[in-house]
Amino acid sequence: MSTPALLEMKQISKEFPGVKALDNVSIRVNQSEILALLGENGAGKSTLMKVLAGVHQPNNGEIYINGNQVTIQGPKHSQNLGISIIYQEFNLIPHMSVAENIFIGREPRKTKGILDRKQIKHETRKWLDRVGLNKISPDTLIANLSVAEQQLVEIAKTLSFNSKIIIMDEPTAALNDEETNKLLTIMKELKQQGMGVIFITHRLEEVLVVADSIAVLRDGKYIGSALVKDVTKDDMVTMMVGRELTELFPVKGKPSELVCLEVKDVSVPGILENIDFTAKKGEILGIAGLMGSGRTELSKAIFGMYSNMTGTVKVDSKLVKSPRGAIDAGIALVTDDRKQEGLVLGLSVYENLLLPTYRKIFRFGIQQKRKKDEIVNRWVNDLKIKVHDPKVEVRTLSGGNQQKVVLGKWLQMNPKVLILNEPTRGIDVGAKAEIYQIMKRLTEDGISIIMMSSEMPELLGLSNRILVMNEGRITAELSQNEATQEKIFYYASGGVMNA
Repeated sequence: MSTPALLEMKQISKEFPGVKALDNVSIRVNQSEILALLGENGAGKSTLMKVLAGVHQPNNGEIYINGNQVTIQGPKHSQNLGISIIYQEFNLIPHMSVAENIFIGREPRKTKGILDRKQIKHETRKWLDRVGLNKISPDTLIANLSVAEQQLVEIAKTLSFNSKIIIMDEPTAALNDEETNKLLTIMKELKQQGMGVIFITHRLEEVLVVADSIAVLRDGKYIGSALVKDVTKDDMVTMMVGRELTELFPVKGKPSELVCLEVKDVSVPGILENIDFTAKKGEILGIAGLMGSGRTELSKAIFGMYSNMTGTVKVDSKLVKSPRGAIDAGIALVTDDRKQEGLVLGLSVYENLLLPTYRKIFRFGIQQKRKKDEIVNRWVNDLKIKVHDPKVEVRTLSGGNQQKVVLGKWLQMNPKVLILNEPTRGIDVGAKAEIYQIMKRLTEDGISIIMMSSEMPELLGLSNRILVMNEGRITAELSQNEATQEKIFYYASGGVMNA
């Protein structure tokens, strides 16, 4: 008799008012297996996992744990069944310590209900060591940890519940290559300890490295499963989007010889040192580097966000000294955190698209509704933003469509320079292809794009040139013919170009 699966979800359906989010979806996870759950944004992955986590009750279907049918009553019941989910947005309290976060609501106590702080720290140390956070004290505040460290604290917290099934939703989205490799190693260790891991990711290279099998959803329906050893990256893409994406990256255009952006001897004490480069009209200039290399800080410096910056930033010879000056000079900045810095999630798509141009759509102190409607309709159509009504809150859109709203918001300025920091972080392969086509069209219109990215295929596939950074300095400039993954990593790790 065969061993029952650690988890089976059979014929799961879930309907919301007017929407069938899941339509007879089935997945299976065995003990000591990593299952990659794949699909475009809006495919139903998160809804399926929320059913498993007890957040949503299914309309139909059955769930089995170790061969026993269960009806999951809620999140606490799911946790008691050995199921834990690590969401993309961390469930940690910044002003509390690591130990307090791991044991919140279930703190070990002595007699008379007194907190057993010694036991809390001892247990926390054990779980931190298990995920490789040997140098982090249990007393450290969450706010003082990096994103990668917070991710590992979430995993340590999950392990402390003695979970047998762990769901990881885009766990590497905000990590650099080194941190990602560390996390993938930890996932393999969890597998070796007999756990089942459900891995939701858009990074198919990681699937090939760490997963044993895949299950693919599209438009709320189950498309199919396969062993990773039996499929290629192209096979997975075809299953996810229902068509082949043979040319994910558009053919690179030829930039003008005219310089649009000039950055000369820019330094910010302790952050950036002697940054010198130019960008041409119609060029995509890639900026590569490991976490902490200064890529994000460079984007902020170009946008005039450091008052203690020395050196000069010019657009068509116009000096930039502040964010307002940057906007007036024609610089637009799309940050790497669209939810915190790029969008106001409580506002509608309509309102978010209009944010930078409100001062231009007033006439005699009165807003011009027709003008507003024209602007919103233009960008919804031009960028193919999938939304049934622009008046819905932007938080309800998929990641790819949220990113298009951020782009549309800034493109209304008719910028000369567009800074894109992690332009496709956390969005699916189909949406990536659309973003890349938009970037190509913008360069054809003569816009200079400065692209900071931690995704090597993106840098190599889109950039006309690549600047590599290490510890706040530019360590290399590579033409598209010179650039390789090995060279970029060498210079990003501190290697020096030969004179």
